[in-house]
Amino acid sequence: MAMYQAEEFVEGGYDGSAYQPQFDAQFDQPTYQYVYGGSADTDEMRTTQARVTMPDIVQNFLVYFDRQVAEKNVSEIQNVYELSFNKLSERFYKNDPWPEVEHIEQIVGHDGVFLILYKELYFRHIYARQQHLSGMPTLDQRFESYYNYCDLFNYILSAEEPVELELPNQWLWDIIDEFIYQFQSFCQYRCKLKNKPEEEIHTLRSNPMVWNVHSVLNVLHSLVEKSKMNEQLRAQEADENPDEVAGDFGHRPLYKMLGYFSLVGLLRLHSLLGDYHEAIHTLRHVQMNRKTLSAVVPGCQVTTYYYVGFAYLMMRRYQEAIQTFCNILLYVQRTKQLLQMKSVQYETMSKQSDQMYGLLAVTLGLCPQRIDESVHSQLREKMGERLELLAKGDEKQFEETFSYACPKFLSPVPPNYDGPRVNLNKEPYQHQLKLFMTEVHHQKPIADIRSYLKLYTTLPVPKLAALMEKVRLPFVILCIAYCGGCLLF
Repeated sequence: MAMYQAEEFVEGGYDGSAYQPQFDAQFDQPTYQYVYGGSADTDEMRTTQARVTMPDIVQNFLVYFDRQVAEKNVSEIQNVYELSFNKLSERFYKNDPWPEVEHIEQIVGHDGVFLILYKELYFRHIYARQQHLSGMPTLDQRFESYYNYCDLFNYILSAEEPVELELPNQWLWDIIDEFIYQFQSFCQYRCKLKNKPEEEIHTLRSNPMVWNVHSVLNVLHSLVEKSKMNEQLRAQEADENPDEVAGDFGHRPLYKMLGYFSLVGLLRLHSLLGDYHEAIHTLRHVQMNRKTLSAVVPGCQVTTYYYVGFAYLMMRRYQEAIQTFCNILLYVQRTKQLLQMKSVQYETMSKQSDQMYGLLAVTLGLCPQRIDESVHSQLREKMGERLELLAKGDEKQFEETFSYACPKFLSPVPPNYDGPRVNLNKEPYQHQLKLFMTEVHHQKPIADIRSYLKLYTTLPVPKLAALMEKVRLPFVILCIAYCGGCLLF
């Protein structure tokens, strides 16, 4: 793929050079109490028109945060990012957005890089608290967040030499994870045409490049190429030193980790688009049976296994799907207490683990086999009688479990804005569900064959075909091979 070009992100006069790296923040602590208020353009973004006072502790936090980023103090940045920011959000901005960047600029100065990072947190907070922030994120905020990501990736990728920026691995993973999540959210949002104001329809129609799938893919591929991540992984496969092929950029932790996390991002994105072969192909150089870079961030580890397992399931590679789910669920079981203490994303990982138990139950319903006893015990506890229904081939239970456990599929193509004003956001899911249920329906005779095989020590194929009544003999033979080893055809 061609190298990242800022021009591919241009829309509405976007200038890729809007932010230049300047570590010239004013670290002097402000002695005044700063107050910010709404403007005519942002009134709809606020739940109130009242002027809001920014607490001293928040001002001091921002100055301190800016200083740590400028000094590249990664351990303290991690502490501020994972603990302090979340505590202040819970205390002061539980039901409100953080102050806008224009107001922060008056406190920390014109440090372009820090302001980009702050806006990344600002918009992520809005997305995370959207249930508590009425009407948010607005369409303008979705656009602004996209352009902020353009600024961030332009800064990282357009540099002729590695940029002087260091961030903790957790934040780097969250940047990639959130980037894809917001793209997914935007695709869902623009397909909800029912009751959408004409002004928003016009804005969406006039800005087809904002959150365009090609731009998102281009960013991820460019980060992989810049870091020479595939070359490094190939070197590891050959038991060679990856540093010899990493290049100037791939040596730096910022580029190396963003490159690897982008591979996981591509796995996720292709799965959301329903291209499961390409999703698996993305990780062709990653050795899943060895400790990988994803292990440094538990959330990345769980996400990787979730989408790999799901892709295997949809490709009918059931044994590999079962092995993938069992491996990660066993890992989560054994490290549960550690993950609860150390990971800020434990709640998300816990939900994803529950989804994987559902997918594991579905896969075992299609291809029964023995699994690790501790995982099986937890599976029985979580699924209960639903496990028996799946084993019996209950199509309704298959549909319900799949609906709960599958990812939120998306369409990369904008809807027809001139067509009927109906919500189309569920069409990708309904298409994938139809494909899955077709396979479940085709598997029904195999469940019957398994039940007969359990009754007989030896059973001639012609007699089995007679028991199956209308099923043709060649089909029975194929089914025996399939249910005996879950072979691929």
